[in-house]
Amino acid sequence: MNKTIFRILILFISTTVAFAQNANRKYENFKEGNNTLEIKTSDGIYRIKPYSDKIVETSFIPNGETYNPNSHAVVLVPKTGISKVTEDSNSIRFTTKGIVVAIQKSPFKISYFYKDKLLLSEKNGYTKKDSTEIIDFNLDNSEVLYGGGARALGMNRRGNRLQLYNRAHYGYETRAELMNFTMPIVMSSKIYAVHFDNAPIGYLDLDSKKDNTLAYETISGRKTYQVIAGDSWTDLISNYTDLTGKQPLPARWTLGNFSSRFGYHSQDEVLKTIDKFNNDEIPVDAIILDLYWFGKTVQGTMGNLDWDKDNFPTPTKMIADLNAKGVKTILITEPFILTTSNKWEEAVGKKILATDKSGSPFKYDFYFGNTGLIDIFKPEGKEWFWNIYKNLINQGVGGWWGDLGEPEVHPSKLQHAIGSADELHNIYGHNWAKLVQEGYQKEFPNQRPFILMRSGYSGSQRFGMIPWSGDVSRTWGGLQSQTEIALQMGMQGMGYMHSDLGGFAGDYFDNELYIRWLQYGVFQPIFRPHAQEDVASEPVYKDIVTKAKAKKQIELRYQMLPYNYTLAFENNQKGTPLMRPLFFEEPANLKLSNICETYLWGNDFLVTPITKAGITSTSIYFPKNNNWFDFYSDKKQSAGTTSTIAVTEDHIPVFVRGGAFIPMIKTIQNTSKYSIENFELHYYFDRKTTESKGILYDDNGETSNAFEKGAFEILNFKSVIKAKILTIKLNSEVGKSYQPKDKNVTLIIHNIKAKKATLNGISISFKTNKNSIEIPISLKKGSENEIKIQL
Repeated sequence: MNKTIFRILILFISTTVAFAQNANRKYENFKEGNNTLEIKTSDGIYRIKPYSDKIVETSFIPNGETYNPNSHAVVLVPKTGISKVTEDSNSIRFTTKGIVVAIQKSPFKISYFYKDKLLLSEKNGYTKKDSTEIIDFNLDNSEVLYGGGARALGMNRRGNRLQLYNRAHYGYETRAELMNFTMPIVMSSKIYAVHFDNAPIGYLDLDSKKDNTLAYETISGRKTYQVIAGDSWTDLISNYTDLTGKQPLPARWTLGNFSSRFGYHSQDEVLKTIDKFNNDEIPVDAIILDLYWFGKTVQGTMGNLDWDKDNFPTPTKMIADLNAKGVKTILITEPFILTTSNKWEEAVGKKILATDKSGSPFKYDFYFGNTGLIDIFKPEGKEWFWNIYKNLINQGVGGWWGDLGEPEVHPSKLQHAIGSADELHNIYGHNWAKLVQEGYQKEFPNQRPFILMRSGYSGSQRFGMIPWSGDVSRTWGGLQSQTEIALQMGMQGMGYMHSDLGGFAGDYFDNELYIRWLQYGVFQPIFRPHAQEDVASEPVYKDIVTKAKAKKQIELRYQMLPYNYTLAFENNQKGTPLMRPLFFEEPANLKLSNICETYLWGNDFLVTPITKAGITSTSIYFPKNNNWFDFYSDKKQSAGTTSTIAVTEDHIPVFVRGGAFIPMIKTIQNTSKYSIENFELHYYFDRKTTESKGILYDDNGETSNAFEKGAFEILNFKSVIKAKILTIKLNSEVGKSYQPKDKNVTLIIHNIKAKKATLNGISISFKTNKNSIEIPISLKKGSENEIKIQL
């Protein structure tokens, strides 16, 4: 930023918002060193340090307090040598190639710019009330705000005061102000984010008083926040997940179908259910056992954390039999140890429970019984809990469901080893996932853990957490809120947010709702039907017509595994959400800022779930950068238009971007049969899209950090349209530790009429269909193939 522009911006700020200054804060002096700028004021010290040219951190340390450097969210190591400090008579500039922090001395003010554009500025900055502390900022009157975790409020969350206290909302539908993930991050339509790096409970006020103010309020802790900028939405989220950690690539089976309910009462019921899937040839990769695996009743047994041998007499054999069929066993666990459980005396004796102020186990009542809570912040508690997991993993258990991890009931008077319940409440689920992941890294380093949890915090994605949206109502209203929740959480780093497909809470019996929810489930991160026992969630227990419809959706889910696994890889590498709002495509189009009824699945699918009964048509906007083609009929929809689309019972409206490459396979029974030695590569020809690229990522689907170890293969696809020639190139990038195999690829080019084709300069025959052509290609190891189509 040149000096003239900077002075203009400072003049603009001082003349337009001088009335909003904290008049009591006086600038005194500054010093710099160790990659940090310190600004001394009359009531405390600001510490400002850059992590990169797109991320800067500001901490305020009030007089009489000491700086706390410990973050539960941030893992990025700050870059050094990327900033410089300059000063003139009334200002200090802390400058990187991207972000600039402008400090006005009198009246005192801190503002943040990115590439000469004002992002935001402190209003009063830090202030202290009787029982809380506040940091507030000035907002533009037009910017749209997102974030604050998982909630059902509408995409634009401006105007709400959001409580930061993780809490379940049983049976919610279209509105849920407080849910299981309350994350202290705000994202703006100006493509920046502010992350408040502090764990204790509090509030995010997103201009609820309509005075263009963003405020963070907390009971205690760090007065630290990071401002994150980006050149696009995907860049912003990549920068945020650089700061807080990228999601590890999950095992491939995670993207398959789950058999789940509340719950399976016996070993016999588990095995018979999986046999029904296999007999009906409905794909399935895992079965989830709810709390009956450790007890016969819902109440009174939580905390047993071991098999009920009456109903599960040979669990090791059961797990082995399931593994032999390619089906993983996933067990529910909770952090509560009831006083009536088999583990109570052991837990008390080993001092692994949270306590009262006298040091005795803190006991209290909740729905499941009289209980204590495992203190996962205490080394003894963490080790004890991990040993439970380790023993069961050695028995063959393939994954974990961590339930009630808000914690569901967490009295304020309860004490953990490192703080009070209210100071640590919002990071309990976060640290629980950390406990499990670190245990795997130490004891089972070659396995990718599966950690399904309903509560977490900023950065929980780096522990491999798979979040779900809690106990949603089994109603159309429950379905309607799911896209918003998943899209918002993906923007906040939690790319695998998903719902109990079909809905969980209630005995509402509606097969149309069930199928519509499953149709949506194909194009969202985790395909996991789950419900209370009153209405079966598994397709194998449905009537013959509903079962057939559900089977069709599950088969499509498996056919899309190459595309979906590549999305997972992209999320792992870049942090890009699997589900993406339309405004990612057109960030300047504010008409899209509150849209969640239509979204992008990856880069190339445009999806509109049907969330009301009896719908026969729906209006869809088609983003302007490409034409779009009906996934089922190939009918073209022009870029930048809105059309009324007929809706059928068989599927929801799904469209493919012009120029996209979509890899697919034939249906398989589970991912143990997965292979891309034979696959289809669908290319959607569109004259508007003269060049396009795509990839297919592959590894063994199991080994942790396979890409980093060089145990991978990436197939690259490229198209170029010039005059009347379409050229498609296919090649591969192979990691140093991977042994690729030859592949038979069926290239299916949609929406095209071709005169002739060549493969590597040699004429080849091709099959002509109504709207497409098919070209068989033998893709040899290390070879490059060039296909030319004369139009």
